[in-house]
Amino acid sequence: MAGRRGWFYALIALAAFGASAYIGWRETRPPGLPADIASGAGRIELDEIDIDAKFAGAVAETLVEEGAEVRAGEVVARMDTRDLETVLRGAEAQAEAAQRGVEEALANVDQQKTQVTFAQQEYDRTSALATRGFATIELLDQRSQALAGAQAALSAASDLVGVAERAFDATAHDVELDKVNIGYGALVAPRAGRIQYRVVNVGEVLAAGARAYTMLDPSYVYMDVYLPTLIVGRARIGAQARVFLEGRPRLALPARVVFVAAQAQFTPKIVETREDRDTYMFRIRLRIDAAVASERAGIDRGGPPAVAYVKLDPAAPWPPELAPNAGP
Repeated sequence: MAGRRGWFYALIALAAFGASAYIGWRETRPPGLPADIASGAGRIELDEIDIDAKFAGAVAETLVEEGAEVRAGEVVARMDTRDLETVLRGAEAQAEAAQRGVEEALANVDQQKTQVTFAQQEYDRTSALATRGFATIELLDQRSQALAGAQAALSAASDLVGVAERAFDATAHDVELDKVNIGYGALVAPRAGRIQYRVVNVGEVLAAGARAYTMLDPSYVYMDVYLPTLIVGRARIGAQARVFLEGRPRLALPARVVFVAAQAQFTPKIVETREDRDTYMFRIRLRIDAAVASERAGIDRGGPPAVAYVKLDPAAPWPPELAPNAGP
């Protein structure tokens, strides 16, 4: 019974929240706005990128602080890689030994080639003498067997070269892999942007995949707004939008709809009346032109409150008060 009461109260709270969101949307909609334009309030955000540790280990050094601008590929922190460096030295020693094995195998092949050449010469001379009766058939057979033995030794030596080379390739691969893993000890910014959070300190031990920093990507600027059921059905992916920062009513930032939620965000899944269904609020994401946001609005971090206007009919013109301009 207590569980049912809990669900009942939760549904009431969600319905109340949805109604308040709907009322908030109605209040943010300016009077006289054309029916082909929908509006919603929210905050401008930048896409967040986590800079994570690939392998478990201790943080040896942090190089940037929150709010710092970083370049793509800039090192922001270093992990303690002494254990990996020890493994690398062992792999390099094995690679050197394998390289010497290849050199020895090649030298053995050269030696066996000399033996084959000498055995071939001995056989040819004995064959010529046997033809004229100056050497016995028995001696010729001995020379033939010596030549065959030398050729077999050469073939075996050549096979050993292949074995030695494959062993060297395996150790060289281990060396390269260890170097790559050591390289991952330097945590780098994947692209240019601003550091939002630093969540590690020197000496902390991170698990594999743990977050060290969160940065903002200035190339992806967006704003999420919420529209009611009666409006969201007309919003289309790619629809034009205008975003106005609070305090700068004459500056319109161009944007487009890139996402329309398939499910309501605020109200229960099952509602009996149409009035309640009409209070459903659906999330809409607007992708703002990043170059304009940076150059004209100076946006390099998320958070500024704004009001967005979405064109529901592609053929409808923008009202004069929502037309793009270069005002302050």
